[in-house]
Amino acid sequence: MGDVVSSHLDEDRREMITVRTRQWMKEFGQVYEQQYAVALFNSVRFEIEGGGGTQSQLLHRKDPLAGRTIFSGSLFQYLEENRKWRNRFVFVPNDYTINLYESKAAHDRGLHPKVTINCAGYKALTSMEEYMELINKSLPGVKAKVGSNPFIKCETGFPLILWHPYARHHYFCVMTEKEQKKWHAVLQDCVRDSNNGLPENCTVKTPAFTDAVRLHRQARGQYGTWDMMCGTPPQILANLVMESLHPDIRNMIVPRLKGKMQQRQKNWMLISDAVYKQVLFQTTGQYEALVEACEAQRGPLDARLRTDMDQLITSKEHVSSKLRALVLPKAEQILRTNIQPYINSILEALMDPTSRGFAEVRDVFFREMVEISKNSLNGGGKEKMGENMERLSMLAFHPVKMQSCYEKVEELNLEGLQQRFDVSSPSVFISRAQILMREQMDNAVYTFEQLLNQSLEAQGDSDMCKITQRCQDRVLKKYDYDSSSVRKKFFREALLQIIIPYMLQQLAPSCSPELPRFKELIFEDFSRFLLIENMFEEVVLQSVSKDIMMAVKEAAVQRRHNLYRDSIILTNSDPNLHLLGENPQVDWATKFGGDEPEGPVSSADEGRVFGRRRKQVVSMIQPDGVPLPYESCLEVPGVELIPEEDAEMFLSKEEDQLENEEDQLGKEEDLGPKSPDSVNEIRDLINPVVEVVVPVSKVEQSEITNKTEATTGSITVEDGVKEDVTHVTTVVETVPKGSLQEKTSPQAILQQLAASKKQEVDKDEAAIQNAIEKLEIAVQEDESEQITEISAAESDNESSPPLVTDSSSREDSGFQSPTSEGPVTNGLNGEEKIVDPIEVEVVLS
Repeated sequence: MGDVVSSHLDEDRREMITVRTRQWMKEFGQVYEQQYAVALFNSVRFEIEGGGGTQSQLLHRKDPLAGRTIFSGSLFQYLEENRKWRNRFVFVPNDYTINLYESKAAHDRGLHPKVTINCAGYKALTSMEEYMELINKSLPGVKAKVGSNPFIKCETGFPLILWHPYARHHYFCVMTEKEQKKWHAVLQDCVRDSNNGLPENCTVKTPAFTDAVRLHRQARGQYGTWDMMCGTPPQILANLVMESLHPDIRNMIVPRLKGKMQQRQKNWMLISDAVYKQVLFQTTGQYEALVEACEAQRGPLDARLRTDMDQLITSKEHVSSKLRALVLPKAEQILRTNIQPYINSILEALMDPTSRGFAEVRDVFFREMVEISKNSLNGGGKEKMGENMERLSMLAFHPVKMQSCYEKVEELNLEGLQQRFDVSSPSVFISRAQILMREQMDNAVYTFEQLLNQSLEAQGDSDMCKITQRCQDRVLKKYDYDSSSVRKKFFREALLQIIIPYMLQQLAPSCSPELPRFKELIFEDFSRFLLIENMFEEVVLQSVSKDIMMAVKEAAVQRRHNLYRDSIILTNSDPNLHLLGENPQVDWATKFGGDEPEGPVSSADEGRVFGRRRKQVVSMIQPDGVPLPYESCLEVPGVELIPEEDAEMFLSKEEDQLENEEDQLGKEEDLGPKSPDSVNEIRDLINPVVEVVVPVSKVEQSEITNKTEATTGSITVEDGVKEDVTHVTTVVETVPKGSLQEKTSPQAILQQLAASKKQEVDKDEAAIQNAIEKLEIAVQEDESEQITEISAAESDNESSPPLVTDSSSREDSGFQSPTSEGPVTNGLNGEEKIVDPIEVEVVLS
């Protein structure tokens, strides 16, 4: 592996990659410095003038995942070094990085993970077909044939693959489909959170960075949306560099790769990962230096802005009016002919799946509330209430429970509009909508927690169900309002993201040459804060904002989208509510006495928060009915050594083994205790049973019925003791006609007794005496064959209920029935003969 990378990425090519990356970062740095000053101007102006906007009705939690971990579990990972599958313990902390350990014990001891994966830019896949399709797209000149086998074989049939256009791919597999779905939800949540790497609370650095990236791409003619705006700023910059560098490296190296098609694909992925790591390392260091230099100038710039803010605003308005005179006529023409006919269709495509997703969030929250109310009505107690509230507090970050909400938005489709407006894919809008849905769910949960805690402290917990219901109703009303406000804002922003780049691209040929002359209208002292390029974009945005606002306003009238009208504004509907947002998060386990195990874990960074063990959002994933199988790092044979066996066969074998063990336990229970003091043995001592097998003729057999009847008599058992007979139970067993043969000896008769079925017999005293006489004759003729099985013991003279005959339950008697060993085949003439048997139980007293 190392030889492949080193042979194709020699010192000259690595130096070329370094030079290209440095040049890109230099160009980006110049744009970033300009946009940093503009973003600082907008931030200070907003701070001075204040901003409008709707007031949120729900409370917002500042750090919802403090003291939490997301998930831990085990799965199999494919190691490319030795082409083998190994079991790994997976730990996902609250920063959504994936840490792979050799075993759970290694994690508990605080060892460093074998692999740490930052999922920004990745896609979580569940099929090899989808993965191979992406592989073929990444290598246009090296395509797999239809039906060809991939270079990695998933033996379980339930793969999980993390794919990245530039970085290393990661391959996992699980044993069941249910596991696969849960793991896929967890991986998607890791990707979703890692992609959202730009902090929104940074009102200067984040806007400066996003505007710099957009302008940098527009300078190269790339105006459309970009689906690799994923992760932290250094990762986004690495993607930006790789966007142009990657094709050049591929054209240089891929034609020189040797080997089979699968081997060339594998080698190219290793080379691409090495290039991406080199670029990412370089962008990380240079971006940190760039931000540090800009932050060092922030103090003096901020002071100048606050001093000259009025003059800056006046100068900006003057230049903007001149720009509007140039831009608006051209923009309105493009708007009428190329945009207005499509606004409603774009908005409809956005609104339907997004509204269904937010409605599903409401339904999931409501169902959780119903479960809590049921617990209160059914007398679950405070401890159970504490457990339910602990689970509810992390509902928004539970990837499995939230998956149904996310799936609704994934139905968003802009087919037919992507090419017209240069939208690379709807993934940008899907990810943003899913992040907003998670935020609204957490806001609703947090608000409910605070309201419930306030009500319980004021009114007590005597009527928990009623208090819960009232808090639920208040939260749902607030959620409906906030959901409407958030969705309308999302629709406006999405429309702007789609339309503005298209309009800028259409206006650039005619307007860009005219822009430099407007720079003369700006004072030199203000030129750092007022850039013509930004003012030009603001004029274009203003030209289309009115149409977008009207379209969203008209959509709010339609009830099927469940949007509030703009005229409905809830202000100070609950003035005391926002005071609760300053309260610390409620610890429900402590409040309701549900003490959960606490204590330090071995890793101080991952497992210890305020002296407590971190609480996990998602429980361990494992197949139903199967114990935890992954306690150590078990080695799985390589692909070429793994037999073709489905995972279900493995599970079915374990289930069959469990069933056999249960059946065996059931039989042992039926046999009763085997100790000398067991009840069955005591009963046998009181009422001993003697089993006698007697042959009958066809004529006699037809006159006999199954019956138990009381009788008087005596019998001499094997030890010579004479016992009284109180009850006689007879059972007739027959065999098919085809098996009936000659009846020349008692031994042959006994052979047929062993394979026959039960029939009814007559239980009279004469038949019993006749059977005993025939039995004694058979013993005398051939002493080598045992024909009777007798279980005898002391008994009283009282009658006992009839006992069911079962040869397997008489092993303690010291006698063995021929029926338990199979047919007897010792005939007098050496022939095998079977006859109709009669099995007789004699109860002694």
